Amino acid sequence: MKVLITGAAGMVGRKLTAALLANGALSGKPIEAIELVDVIAPETPQEQDIAVTARAVDIADPAAASGLIANRPDVIFHLAAIVSGEAELDFEKGYAINLDGTRFLYEAIRLAGRQEAYCPRFVFTSSIAVFGAPFPEKIGDEFFSTPRTSYGTQKAIGELLLSDYSRRGFLDGIGIRLPTICIRPGKPNKAASGFFSSILREPLIGLEAVLPVDENVRHWHASPRAAAGFLLHAAQMDTASLGVRRNLNMPGLSATAGEQIEALRRVAGDKAVSLIRREPDAMTIEMVAGWAGDFDASRARALGFAAESSFDEIIRIHIEDELGGELPE
Repeated sequence: MKVLITGAAGMVGRKLTAALLANGALSGKPIEAIELVDVIAPETPQEQDIAVTARAVDIADPAAASGLIANRPDVIFHLAAIVSGEAELDFEKGYAINLDGTRFLYEAIRLAGRQEAYCPRFVFTSSIAVFGAPFPEKIGDEFFSTPRTSYGTQKAIGELLLSDYSRRGFLDGIGIRLPTICIRPGKPNKAASGFFSSILREPLIGLEAVLPVDENVRHWHASPRAAAGFLLHAAQMDTASLGVRRNLNMPGLSATAGEQIEALRRVAGDKAVSLIRREPDAMTIEMVAGWAGDFDASRARALGFAAESSFDEIIRIHIEDELGGELPE
């Protein structure tokens, strides 16, 4: 079993790599090799039994895609993308990476299949940004895909291509619409949703954080641990059960920023909560106004996907996975 991960240097890519190395197999077949690629070469994990290679690749380069599938990976996790805020600020870059890079990869797989029998499992990380307001109370898989951002548009097109290339038998695709991943470890990135992590991550280690929206803003979340679980399950499930609807809303937790803060209070106390400053930001407020707050993920749950049920649990997972199991004194 050979695995390719694009966007492997990112947080979810690193979590996925660690999970694959820990599991050692997919669908009961031992993993022989993992190739990690990103625009900056990912770090190569040490002391493992699986052959892991890492290299820098720009997926926006039309010539790069054929090289990525030269070794005919059995499973491809396509995580490479620029985040929502950056895609909105840089129109050309967003389309070059999020759309063209994805399409080049699909095409390279199709052309490889002309030379020999080749139809890999292709796991595409989409986003709940494919949906746009006005929203029903809960958004199901069948809701209109009418994004209100360039990022959401790019992901929606990627979903349509995934379904068509799967229908034609070029690849065996599944698109997973990730919730906002919270709490993201490390430093803040350019994602417009990054503050949902910051208002928890920074106070947990004694640093100030900024809340740029009203506490009543509701959003859909899952932990990094759940995200890696989604990807592993998508790589191994029987896609025949998907039928022609290849893209799924992933399970998550609907919560307001205020509910996040109260969960932080229960887990870490009033001192942590006091580190959150309210500083409204017009651009962020405008973007958040077009985001959905709650989803119906019953189809994905019935297919075996699972996520957390409380923000207390999400915060404790962050403490366990990123802070050594204890809060700093």
